[in-house]
Amino acid sequence: MAGTSMQYEDRFWTSPDGLKLHYRDYAGPDGKPPLLCLPGLTRNASDFEPVAERFAGEWRVICPEMRGRGESEYAKDWESYNPLTYLADVEALLAEAGISRFVAIGTSLGGIMTMLLAAKDASRIAAAVLNDIGPVIEPAGLARIRTYVGQLRSFPTWMHAARALQESQGDIYPGYTISEWLRLAKRVMDYTGNGRIAFDYDMKIAEPFRQPGGEGGGPNMWPAFEALAGRPVLAIRGALSDILSEATLKVMCARLPGMKGLTIARTGHAPTLDEPEALDAIAGVLAQAA
Repeated sequence: MAGTSMQYEDRFWTSPDGLKLHYRDYAGPDGKPPLLCLPGLTRNASDFEPVAERFAGEWRVICPEMRGRGESEYAKDWESYNPLTYLADVEALLAEAGISRFVAIGTSLGGIMTMLLAAKDASRIAAAVLNDIGPVIEPAGLARIRTYVGQLRSFPTWMHAARALQESQGDIYPGYTISEWLRLAKRVMDYTGNGRIAFDYDMKIAEPFRQPGGEGGGPNMWPAFEALAGRPVLAIRGALSDILSEATLKVMCARLPGMKGLTIARTGHAPTLDEPEALDAIAGVLAQAA
């Protein structure tokens, strides 16, 4: 995977069912709550390199990789690839690392986990950033995710991988140059055992989507979202997103007075958090959390 100029330590923790899970730990002062960066469904710690570049050193930045992603061990049973298991895994990390208070930054699935963490105990959340996710997930976006997640594809070179991403996700990042597609490819893919390049996750994470009614409904997430009341919250939306609608973002702002909403132009699901306006907005939230 592509590296970052910021230095971090590779650390590991153990899930409740015995998996060895990986996280990046970027150093920061003890006097502030760390930034807990929770990635999307098929993503890994590399997604938060822009956040680490901007804030590590001033803040401790912790980037866990969920089971079946990146350097974390793959689950023995695909049925454990679900948000409640991921939540239990993160709770185990917080307990092992002795973290009692944190800033949660969650992209997509990571934002769902952020809301679930708040529902369980919001007092430990110093601030929260929800990246292109809310209590309502648009059916069109879920349908699109089903078309690509778990598709076993591999490529002989990074350029082939970048071109494949451009072909499949060009409508999500319409302004990307080939160098930006290459950068994205190196965040979401890695070398396989046979020297080819493939997506850096267990293809079995798609199995829950393939079950009757899989991932299509779920519990009412509004109470979990509203558990974030009383703390600094930023919601980021891609203007072209098919996961978080403009209408849902408006309702979120109405239900959580004081929440800041930011829309990133010419971007779908999800903003990559290297957009200058996104980083500036995160800095604003952190200024309230310090």
